[in-house]
Amino acid sequence: MRAQQYSRFGGSEVLELVDDRPVPKTPPGYALVRVRAAGVNPVDWKVMAGGLDPIYDSVFPVVPGWDVAGVIEQLGADVPGYEVGDEVLAYARTAWIHHGTFAELVPVPLEALAHKPAELDWDQAGALPLAGLTAYQTLTRLGTEAGQTVLIHNASGGVGSFAVQIAQHLGAQVIGTASERNHERLKALGATPVAYGEGLAERVREIAPGGVDVVLDLIGGVLDVTREVLTPGGAHGSIADPAVASEGGLYAWVRPSGTQTNELAGLAVTGELHADIAATYPLAELPEAFEESRTGHIQGKIVIHPDE
Repeated sequence: MRAQQYSRFGGSEVLELVDDRPVPKTPPGYALVRVRAAGVNPVDWKVMAGGLDPIYDSVFPVVPGWDVAGVIEQLGADVPGYEVGDEVLAYARTAWIHHGTFAELVPVPLEALAHKPAELDWDQAGALPLAGLTAYQTLTRLGTEAGQTVLIHNASGGVGSFAVQIAQHLGAQVIGTASERNHERLKALGATPVAYGEGLAERVREIAPGGVDVVLDLIGGVLDVTREVLTPGGAHGSIADPAVASEGGLYAWVRPSGTQTNELAGLAVTGELHADIAATYPLAELPEAFEESRTGHIQGKIVIHPDE
């Protein structure tokens, strides 16, 4: 099958487009999915650079990518609720790094699978799982609820834009940090934007004089601001800074969940959750997509089309 793969850690130069990678086997509890759209996330090129090598085994050559939307081509034994031909989406991470989603076919474990609603287009479905689950799981684990005020650091990023929308779905008011060029985008999402930099805590206090109930850190290095603006008894968490755990915060890692992915897909159908698709690339141009993602200036999600 056709795939992008790498045989050593490094930058985009280690990627190799191949036409003869063996089709993955389909073990019990797995579905083999023909990929229609696969979202690009910063973790993809960080994994490729060896960033998770201390905690994940990599079996080379590796196909990168964890987001997938596609059609079930084959079922292993004991995959209840799914049939060949079903349209699905998933955050397809497993316990080791080998089969990824930047390929024509990828095996996906049952617990990660969700049915793709017919109303949801392929790009939206392919962009949703990892970033959407990260936002949803962290906010709900922090106890976000109606009537609260939530501060989201890096609110205009891939996870942040989903977090803004999900926090509002949960009934919270949202303050989001971002560079000034992204303020109009945050306003359109329903958040009150504040600029990064010196004086951030004071600017947040001007908006929420009594402090904020929840702080979600998606960028790292903002614990000092959290201390200044969090209400007594408030909750805070981060996906970027392990130090929060030593200060009573939640250091969160996203987990595959077909059930929660299904909930997010439902929100996307009703219009409560939407991904801005910044760019799409054919499989052959994955290196260019990674380089665009690496700049950190992308506004929205990048999606790969392996069938192009």
